[in-house]
Amino acid sequence: MAKPFFQPSAIVPSSRVGSTGGNAGAARNRRRTAGLAVFLLMGTTVLLVAGCAGDATEPTGSVGDEAGKATDQSEKPFVLGDLIEPFDPPKLDALDADAKWTDQPVLDSMQLLRERQKGEKPLATVKEALALQNTSTEANDKILSALGRLPESDKQVNWDAVVVRHSLADVKSMNPLMVSSTTEFDVSGLMSFGLFGFDWNFRPFASKDSVVSWQTSEDRMMDKVVLRDDLTWSDGKPITAADVVFSFKAIMSDKVPVPAVRSGTDKLRWIEAYDDRTLVFFHKEPLATNIWNLNFPVVPKHVYQESIAEDPTLQDSPYHVKLENEPISGGAYEIVRRTRGREIVLRSRESYYMHEGKQVRDKPHFKEVRFQIKEDPTVALLALKKAEIDELQLTPEQWTTQTGGGDFYNKNTKAYGLEWVSFHFGWNMETVFFKDIRVRKAMSYAFNHEEMLNKLLYGLYEPSTGTFHKTSRWHPKEPQEVYKQDLDKAEALLDEAGWTDHDGDGVRDRQIAGQTVRFEFSILCNNDPLRIAICNLLKQNLDRIGIVCNVRPMEFTVLMEKTQKREFQAFFGGWGTGADPDTSENIWGTGEGRNYVGYSNPEVDRLFKEGRQEFDVEKRAEIYRRIHKLLYDDQPYTWLYVRNSFYGFNKELRGYNFSPRGPYNYGPGFSSLWKPVQAQP
Repeated sequence: MAKPFFQPSAIVPSSRVGSTGGNAGAARNRRRTAGLAVFLLMGTTVLLVAGCAGDATEPTGSVGDEAGKATDQSEKPFVLGDLIEPFDPPKLDALDADAKWTDQPVLDSMQLLRERQKGEKPLATVKEALALQNTSTEANDKILSALGRLPESDKQVNWDAVVVRHSLADVKSMNPLMVSSTTEFDVSGLMSFGLFGFDWNFRPFASKDSVVSWQTSEDRMMDKVVLRDDLTWSDGKPITAADVVFSFKAIMSDKVPVPAVRSGTDKLRWIEAYDDRTLVFFHKEPLATNIWNLNFPVVPKHVYQESIAEDPTLQDSPYHVKLENEPISGGAYEIVRRTRGREIVLRSRESYYMHEGKQVRDKPHFKEVRFQIKEDPTVALLALKKAEIDELQLTPEQWTTQTGGGDFYNKNTKAYGLEWVSFHFGWNMETVFFKDIRVRKAMSYAFNHEEMLNKLLYGLYEPSTGTFHKTSRWHPKEPQEVYKQDLDKAEALLDEAGWTDHDGDGVRDRQIAGQTVRFEFSILCNNDPLRIAICNLLKQNLDRIGIVCNVRPMEFTVLMEKTQKREFQAFFGGWGTGADPDTSENIWGTGEGRNYVGYSNPEVDRLFKEGRQEFDVEKRAEIYRRIHKLLYDDQPYTWLYVRNSFYGFNKELRGYNFSPRGPYNYGPGFSSLWKPVQAQP
């Protein structure tokens, strides 16, 4: 099969299997001959962490509590919005008299896609595309061109259709404020209410489904939004400006564990609801990122205003546990049932698109959306081949060796596209092992990157050198050199850092505070074959230079909890992109909530601040390029690879289009998917 070739994007963005392996003696002599044939069987990957705070998804380690804080907050009384500084907003009349407002776009993302597709001539008919096998860039282009189109009329759509999506893991929470994984973003995106979105080019806009008008003051210190008057929650109560204000205050409450959505939201000074429909967002500074800080999940005030004080976790009390199974929806879908560990079923909500007997928004293309949880990638692929699920993100092995025959193409096709997702080993810099930059660099030199890329990943993915994707404007124009295995350099760095084999047992050690500390650590990973294989490759590589690495696979939710609490020495994880480079500050900023590895560089902190204050597009991009370079120099992660989107789709499915956030997490994303009245052909 021809290797997929990804052209640079035109995007202009505005985001212990086994124990130690026994005696590691004579590691230097053994290291040259170790093999890896045993690790060629692998499974699917899913993002562990999503770096998308402040945009419509976020995404794949995890997102969670303010990890690493030693102080106990349990004795402090709960105060809603206690992280917000007091502010007395002006009256609306006085504000309007003084401010000079500029209209901002209020758009329908589906209409944007329709307009784009008007200028795109299909490269093949539907019949031709469904007959193709995806073995070349040309075939891929034809499949996407023909099958990615929206319906030409409502008569083509099977409005009673059910779409069954695959999920690698269960959701931890159904509360949109608490989302922490790809699945949670996928589910929450269908059920939650929001004011803003962005398209495949990361162009931000207010959603026409929710907003009448959006204006920004000339000094960039205020945004005024007027809501529609036909918005309701699934319990029949109206959605008002008060819900937005309440959600802002909940996010900005110290005891509510939501650092993902707090990042960016904390840059807002205040939000004032002047009536049920009129909101004014007040900013602390005129920043280039203010446009993104408006975008956070909204929950119903009448549901949480009393319970949040009793249980600020929004998860532990019986009331909140009940809401986990019966959440109130503000989006196009509402929950039907949830069987933990197996399935989440949503149905389209008539009260979303109908109001007082009139259709006021687009009717969702599917009557029902089912998320089937299948942790075993082999089981998931079998379900796709049997048409028990409609879509599946394929592993490199599945794409290359398991989806080329009639058993796959009988009911499915497949397609790929660019996606800005990178994976890494994260090193806890607060441990005795990885606080030394020389040790972190030694880890990167010790790992066999080429074996991972060519054998485990089948040559489909590309190496990563840092936090920004090479096709984004934020990536350095002169890219850093890709790390390659060099065991001599790794050993020299470890020797220089004082990690040598003092007692002759084959394992490096060092004297710390009068104690001999062996270089033996554990790396955590999600419990799937590919991640285990990659970590086992690291284990084998390190064994050859006198370091013991214990691989500890675990359930996804357990892994999330441990990374959030920094209960790890190293972990395998990944990040998807945010809609703006500033969203990664909460990964790299000193003391930030998703800075799981404890990284701190005052220059990086300064540059993030400078980047928010710069409005010139090219000057701003150069700031983030410098951040990328500094992170590369410091190696808080060993960056491994960037994962493009490789998907299998049932032949009945239409309307899938790819973006740097994959096929779903942008506007319109999932909303563009549909099934025809009759399968074609």
